[in-house]
Amino acid sequence: MNNILTYNGFIGSVHFSAEDNVFFGKIEEINDLITFEGSTVQELKDAFYFMVDEHIKDCKSDNIPVKKSYKGTFNVRITPELHRKAAVSAKMHGTTLNNFVKKAIENSIEYAH
Repeated sequence: MNNILTYNGFIGSVHFSAEDNVFFGKIEEINDLITFEGSTVQELKDAFYFMVDEHIKDCKSDNIPVKKSYKGTFNVRITPELHRKAAVSAKMHGTTLNNFVKKAIENSIEYAH
């Protein structure tokens, strides 16, 4: 099941509250917490589109980045056995563990266009 919305290069998470009988979500990959909701799928989409447009407008007027920035480094928690296997495989391929993991990520990413 695809629990995301996309619009204008932004991703929105999608959830449902049975208790409140409402769909809700938040805009991902931004520095602020911006949520949206709707009683129907169309209301949820409309609210997401509206909040993305408002976020872009607010960021431009405040001269701040519209998207979250990334440093290019992060920690990955894996089992010691998987760590060992990756390190051995990297050596067998004549590369570093960092480059091995980078290539594995590049080969696994799917872009939603």
